[in-house]
Amino acid sequence: MSNTEKHLHIISFDVPFPANYGGVIDVYFKVKSLHAKGIKVHLHCFHYGREQSSMLNRYCASVDYYPRNVAKSQLFLKQPYIVISRNSDLLLTNLLKDDYPILFEGLHTCNIITEERLKDRIKIVRTHNVEHDYYQNLAKVESNIFKRYYFYNESSKLETFEQVLQHAQIIAAISRNDTAHFDKKYGNAFYIPAFHNNEQVNIMPGKGHFAFYHGNLAIGENNEAALYLVNEVFNQIKIPLIIAGSRPTGDLRNAVAKKNHITLIADLTTKQIHQLIHDAHINILPTFQPTGIKLKLLSALYNGRFALVNPMMVENTGLENLCDIAETPAAMRIRTQELMEIDFKTADIKTREKILHENFSNSVNAQKLIDLIFSTGKGLFPQF
Repeated sequence: MSNTEKHLHIISFDVPFPANYGGVIDVYFKVKSLHAKGIKVHLHCFHYGREQSSMLNRYCASVDYYPRNVAKSQLFLKQPYIVISRNSDLLLTNLLKDDYPILFEGLHTCNIITEERLKDRIKIVRTHNVEHDYYQNLAKVESNIFKRYYFYNESSKLETFEQVLQHAQIIAAISRNDTAHFDKKYGNAFYIPAFHNNEQVNIMPGKGHFAFYHGNLAIGENNEAALYLVNEVFNQIKIPLIIAGSRPTGDLRNAVAKKNHITLIADLTTKQIHQLIHDAHINILPTFQPTGIKLKLLSALYNGRFALVNPMMVENTGLENLCDIAETPAAMRIRTQELMEIDFKTADIKTREKILHENFSNSVNAQKLIDLIFSTGKGLFPQF
């Protein structure tokens, strides 16, 4: 290794390609951005259904895969299921071959962070959520009694397990709210915004003729948001609404079937979703899960015209000035009708470009992460 080379281990909770859902989008485009900055990434992936990907070899000095143990017996152990199911002696062996810094993607991958043999290593945890809050909120919107119990139980375990973050020198939090939470508890949190698949703003000025909502509809929070739009917002206005996402629930299908002006489209490709974001006049994105940051909002702001959200979607993200915000169903109905009459102007696009480049550039944020890990110096980090 030359003196100028910088190497970094990254432990991913899943194979990050294809980058087609929230968490792996952040991992994949982080790896790609670090590679562009000259970092030699040694990627370690837990896998449980997604194929090994040769694409990762383009951006990584090495890629290793470890099977995730998804046996249901793991549910009855003391550690959170998302953690204990990602355990590998081979991973530890590979990490001990050198003294490079280690970036753990999420609490999911932190099973070995307390390992005595890693105590002198620089350890960074990329937090994607305050996980116990995330699981608590998943439980609240889950109708299946067994899944609801699992989410509540996992939330309790995660709240206890979170204390392992004191063994990290750096917590790289994905949102400002999460940064405040972790810094208050552990004193070592830094805000590194989400990495994403948008290199530049690509918005068509003028008008579209429909509103659009998208998300993985099998997830409780997205199903709740879609039902909210169908039953409480677009129930009294006849503006066309398209809802797209994988595995929509029976409740959502039945609700949409009663509305002639609402269309539900299942299992589109990422390219098709992006085209709908681009063509829509309004990307309408309520959420009732105030954790992390929603990558779908970034996609809408980089590629779509108006973004209409509720406060939980955008509060303390730095994106408030780029969105229209409506708190109640009535306010959302009124603002939807108003926006459908307004052209999206070139000046609006310029505003988007400025704010998004300053705060959400992958290149800028990769450099912030590199500076945190490599520029401060080992001696200035506390050891645990």
